[in-house]
Amino acid sequence: MHLAWLELSQFRSYENLRFEPDPGINVLIGRNGTGKTNVLEAIGYLSMQKSFRRTPDLALIRAGMERAVVRGGFNDGDSSIDIAVEIPTAGRRQVLVNGKRPGRLSDVAITAPVVAFLPDDLDVVKRGPALRREYLDDLGAQLLPTVGADQREFEKTLRQRNSLLRQEGRNADPMSLDVWDVRLAEAGGRVLANRLRLLGRVTDRLTDAYRTVGGENDETLVPTYAASWVDVGDVTGDLDPGFEPFASALLAALEERRGRDMETRSTSAGPHRDDPSFRLDGRDVRVQASQGEQRSVALSLRVVAYQLLKERHGRPPILLLDDVFSELDPGRADGVTELLPEGQVFVTSARDDEVPEMGRRWRVGEGTLI
Repeated sequence: MHLAWLELSQFRSYENLRFEPDPGINVLIGRNGTGKTNVLEAIGYLSMQKSFRRTPDLALIRAGMERAVVRGGFNDGDSSIDIAVEIPTAGRRQVLVNGKRPGRLSDVAITAPVVAFLPDDLDVVKRGPALRREYLDDLGAQLLPTVGADQREFEKTLRQRNSLLRQEGRNADPMSLDVWDVRLAEAGGRVLANRLRLLGRVTDRLTDAYRTVGGENDETLVPTYAASWVDVGDVTGDLDPGFEPFASALLAALEERRGRDMETRSTSAGPHRDDPSFRLDGRDVRVQASQGEQRSVALSLRVVAYQLLKERHGRPPILLLDDVFSELDPGRADGVTELLPEGQVFVTSARDDEVPEMGRRWRVGEGTLI
C-alpha cells in the first residue's frame, strides 16, 4: 500500500497543499522550518490518527484557523482507500474512510501501516518508560486491530476511575470503585498480555537488527518487562500468554492499594506504570550503554517494527525518515539504507548531499512542495 496523493488544508504551516508522491523513494529537501516534517507528520497522522511528534491535535491547526483537514489516498494496485480527517478547534474530530465513518479507528492503522524513524527516537531508549510503552502499543495497534481497541478501553476506564478518585478522594463510594476495578483489571490484563505477546515476537529479531544497524560486535540485545503489580518473568520468543491471570493479579493489586489510591487520588497499579526496557549483554541500555549503542538500539526497534509490519501485511509499510541521515555515522546510515528500496519511502533533509542519490527529489519552501 502506497500513498498516491495527499491534501492538506490549514495543517501546520500549510494553507493548502496537493502532493502526489512517487510510489518509491521521495526525498524532501528544504531549510529547517520550511515544513518538511509537517508533510511526514500528516502522512503518519492518516495512519495512526495521532501525531508522531506527540503533539496535541489543536497544535496541528494553522494559527488563527478554525480547523485543519488532512486527506490522503492509498493504493496497492488492486484496491484503494481514501482517508480524510477534520480537526476542529472546538468539537470532535471527524474521520472518514471512503466517505464513511470507520467501525473502528484501529482498522485505519491496519490498512495503511507506517513506520517513522525520527531524530528523537533516542528518547525511547534514554528517557522514562512511557515512550517505550507507547512504542509497544502503537506497533501492536498496527499489527492487530484488537490491540488498539484493548488499549483505548483501558485508557478510557483508567480516566474514569481516576476521575472518581480525584473528585471524591477518601470519600469515594466503595461500590463504584468495585465496578471500575473489575473493568480496569480486565482491560489492563489484556493490555499486558498484548505487550508481552508482541515482545515475544520482537525478541528473536532484536539482536539481528542491532547488528545490522550497529555494524559492530556480537552483543545480544533482549527486552525485559517490569511490573510492580505482577511477576511477569522472562520475555521469550515463544511467549503467548492469556490475559486472565494478569486480570486477576491486577484486581488483587487494586483492592490492596485502594486506600493508597484514595489518598493520592490516582491509580497506582496497572500497565500504565510498567517499565519495558532493553539489555545489551546484560547491561541496562538506558543507563549503562554508550550514546552510539543507544542510538543503534533505537534504530533497531524501528527496523523490527518495519519487519513485523511487512510480514503481517505481506508488503512493506510506508517508511518515514525524518532528518535521520544527519544523525547517523556512515555504518548506521548504511544499515538504514538497506531498507529503502523495498517500498514507498519519504526522506527529509536540510542538505541534499546528506542523502544518497536515489529516488525523486522534492524542494520544500514556505508552504510549497515542488
